[in-house]
Amino acid sequence: MTLEECYAALEGDYKEVVGRLRTERLVQKFVLKFLNDGSYDLLVTSMENQNYDDAFRAAHTIKGVGQNLSFNKLYKSSHLLTEALRNKNIEEAAPLYEQVKADYAQTVSAIRQYEASI
Repeated sequence: MTLEECYAALEGDYKEVVGRLRTERLVQKFVLKFLNDGSYDLLVTSMENQNYDDAFRAAHTIKGVGQNLSFNKLYKSSHLLTEALRNKNIEEAAPLYEQVKADYAQTVSAIRQYEASI
């Protein structure tokens, strides 16, 4: 699997991220680092414990990383969750959280497939 194929699998924008970071090698470095970011674990724990301030912080971080790395699908869902948590709209946040979980799983799966191929 190429890095461009990885981006297609996670529904991101490969050309945009290469334009931003300038080299595929740099994109690869940050994509692989994403697997070790603790923001998702913090989001899950915080949502389970109803600690919505920490959940907001975690969702906001995921949103920022998603935007910077052009993980468009994950960015969009985490952006919606961030705004729901910012506005303390917990009822709205619940289904958005489920979407972030699904999008995160899709993103991580694509990256792991890519990692296994290099």
